[in-house]
Amino acid sequence: MQAYTSDHFVLPLPEGHRFPMAKYRLLREAVEAGLPGVVLAPAPAASDGELALAHEPAYVSAVAEGWLSDAQQREIGFPWSVAMAERSRRSVGATIAAARSALSDGVAANLAGGTHHAYAHKGSGFCVFNDVAVAARLMQAEWHRSHRRLLRVLVIDLDVHQGNGTASIFADDPSVFTFSMHGARNFPFRKEASDLDVELPDGCTDAPYLEALDQALDRIWQIHAADPPGLAFYLAGADPHEGDRLGRLKITAQGLAERDRRVFSALRERGIPVAVSMAGGYGNDINATVAVQANTLALAAQSAAQWPDLRVSSRARA
Repeated sequence: MQAYTSDHFVLPLPEGHRFPMAKYRLLREAVEAGLPGVVLAPAPAASDGELALAHEPAYVSAVAEGWLSDAQQREIGFPWSVAMAERSRRSVGATIAAARSALSDGVAANLAGGTHHAYAHKGSGFCVFNDVAVAARLMQAEWHRSHRRLLRVLVIDLDVHQGNGTASIFADDPSVFTFSMHGARNFPFRKEASDLDVELPDGCTDAPYLEALDQALDRIWQIHAADPPGLAFYLAGADPHEGDRLGRLKITAQGLAERDRRVFSALRERGIPVAVSMAGGYGNDINATVAVQANTLALAAQSAAQWPDLRVSSRARA
């Protein structure tokens, strides 16, 4: 399985900043040490034109050239720097590359990404650009150019925080179905309307969490029975974990592994390629967050290994 990394681009954050920048390096090192089936490659940088597929050009320029106001920087949660702008481009570029790889191989991943709080006109909540929104729009354009038909996209957002930016960007776009399952009382406190939102109470444990996921996925497959999506983006947040300092849920590592198995299995059975992003993870113990995300990548690689037979059977059916 192909995966893309941008952890060499590190934000110069002030001492005591709560964003766990080190987790991206630690995750890459865990993949290098324990997942030989995952092939790592450096993330390319998204261009201004690619970013403008989902973002207002004035906002793209403000990030690129350092025009963000103090208020805009506070809402994002990062001070502007050249490194901040470059890392944000690379995070989007990694999801673009993962989406292209997924369309050819079945499954691919970005070891960062999942920046779902970024709107078309602004960033928010540690999210500068919305990597999934940009990649979805670009894959649709490339697919139409090469296949002369529409690529329908499904976003499965299982970060503990609602994907408000993604929901806003695709609010009037029936070609992209947005699904978010998240903490009802968690950030963002003013939520946007996804195509399907599932809100969970504080302290939610494994059994009701997985039951809610199963019900949501069943509904999605019913909605798309006649016209299934051709590409999925899966935001596999580690922040529903019981040890997460921002999550407020009580999902075990085993519960999150089962979540991932069910998502990958459902997509694989339907022949829907998936680009995986790591999204959030703010563990009291950063190593616990890394372990959850490394296991997500291990399960993604296992699913990817089963795709060749599916592609053969799909061609036979066609």
